[in-house]
Amino acid sequence: MSKTALVKSNDKHWHSAIKRFENYLRLERGFTDNSVDAYKRDVKKLAKFICMDYPDLESTQVELGHLQQFIAFLTEIQLSHSTQARIVSGIRTFFKYLEEVENLPHNPAENLQAPVTQYFLPDTLSIQEIEAVINAVDLSQNEGHRNRAILEVLYSCGVRVSELIALRITDFLPDLGFIRVRGKGRKERLIPIGRHAIQALNLYLHHVRAQQPVVRGHENIIFLNRNGKALSRVMIFYIVRKAVQNAGINKKVSPHTFRHSFATHLIERGADLISVRDMLGHESIITTGIYTHVSREHLKEVVNQCHPAAQW
Repeated sequence: MSKTALVKSNDKHWHSAIKRFENYLRLERGFTDNSVDAYKRDVKKLAKFICMDYPDLESTQVELGHLQQFIAFLTEIQLSHSTQARIVSGIRTFFKYLEEVENLPHNPAENLQAPVTQYFLPDTLSIQEIEAVINAVDLSQNEGHRNRAILEVLYSCGVRVSELIALRITDFLPDLGFIRVRGKGRKERLIPIGRHAIQALNLYLHHVRAQQPVVRGHENIIFLNRNGKALSRVMIFYIVRKAVQNAGINKKVSPHTFRHSFATHLIERGADLISVRDMLGHESIITTGIYTHVSREHLKEVVNQCHPAAQW
């Protein structure tokens, strides 16, 4: 059986299990509609992760390690600690139900813990690694042209994932060499866009996106899924992860890594912090200074070239 067939089969299994869980919450536990919907959303997130990464794994076969990988993924896509804690609670309730009602022999969520909030700067990709990831995209499929354009924009413009998926066709200004981005607080900014990103976007928009049906309300969104709707944050993470795997790069890479690499490469090549701050959409230059840390060797090189005392 192909991986696609396994995923579809497993989708049905998880859908059935979640439906039974829903009935249990409503009928036996007397939960409100809002509470039931919240629990369902949490378990559906887990189901989507399992079906993508473990297409033959049913709910009764999940182990603690799988759940820990899922929680690590939630951290990777930068969900807040409170959101992760809620999702962990929903997963625990789901597996407790399987244990008590459907006689699951072992509850894998019994010792599942939500991670403590910590902030780590992601790995930076070199220019050669960026090129390898972009070139690893399979262009034999229409989605490949979309995915390549996504990667080009992430690196060329340093946008956040939320900004990327909200980009509109009218935000793309190739004749001027800019894109218009709506950042935090709905604040707009213009970011220069490079030649390769412009070419990739034009190819996708004119030869791929123009040929696919679009759901009403999504007509102006640039990046669409196969159903004609805007891509989700999670899908962007999967696209990046797949390209990195295909490139054979053994680093923990997320879309945020492209943003970090964008800023770091600019700073290393002499860009001033104020310009980088404006392109990143930071409120404070202090944030930019922390975010765009550069190597000690580069700092030494700058001092040796620019500081008068180094010339004495």
